[in-house]
Amino acid sequence: MHSRAQAISVWFSLGVIVILTFFALFGDFIVPNSPIHGTLMDRLKPPLWAPGGTSKYPLGTDAVGRCILSRIISGTKYALGVSVISILISTAIGVTFGLMSGYFGGIADTIVMRLVDLLISFPMILLGLLAAITLGQSAFTLTSVLVVAQVARFARQVRGEALALREADFVAIAHVAGCSSTHIIIRHLLPNVMNTVLVLMTLQVGWAILVESSLSFLGAGIPPPAPAWGLMVADGRDYITRAWWVSLLPGIAIMVTILAFNTLGDWIRDKYDPRLRQL
Repeated sequence: MHSRAQAISVWFSLGVIVILTFFALFGDFIVPNSPIHGTLMDRLKPPLWAPGGTSKYPLGTDAVGRCILSRIISGTKYALGVSVISILISTAIGVTFGLMSGYFGGIADTIVMRLVDLLISFPMILLGLLAAITLGQSAFTLTSVLVVAQVARFARQVRGEALALREADFVAIAHVAGCSSTHIIIRHLLPNVMNTVLVLMTLQVGWAILVESSLSFLGAGIPPPAPAWGLMVADGRDYITRAWWVSLLPGIAIMVTILAFNTLGDWIRDKYDPRLRQL
């Protein structure tokens, strides 16, 4: 029964992720209305199923008459785009430093680990606010903050794997055969940590989307009038008692997206690397 329920949840998560990916790639071509420009005459229209709703705006409109459905669909590219790009960059940097730190040890390992400890202990929301004040609100600034936030996670995990692998027999044999350190790291250590890295990448997507939405909500993420989900939630907080759909519906989009990625990530983790269960 448990395995069947898990299978259903995994397939549901995959379906949600496929739909979100489609929206991220083609959302701007299929939206029923403009996600940026609104009509003041249609401001705060309720969803279709509520009294006063209209089929022109199936999920209602916000305070300036913009279609909520169109903004949620169009905003998918910010939620997924920024998160995925930041994870790919932080993976490349974190894995590189983690392998070098774990393999060489010594002063290099000490320096890298102290930097990792510093990054992990620093509040990421505060870092995002400081970056927005210093560099300005932009997708580039937000992506940079997410990269900094995630590099330490990858570096710490990969460093632990490398410490164990460098004592393995196949590494000793490679040394005896005269292989260089670069060859050993690329050909022997990297393939053996990729399973862990792939699992960690999947688990990080939901976290990155949550941080991106939180920073956008606080005004330190994607700048308006872009339809970022966190920004949409912030736009509706002044109308929550009389226009609940303005904040609630993008909030549900955030919740469902994070839940889908976390469910898939948990399944991949349990299947391929149960050692990460406590992360």
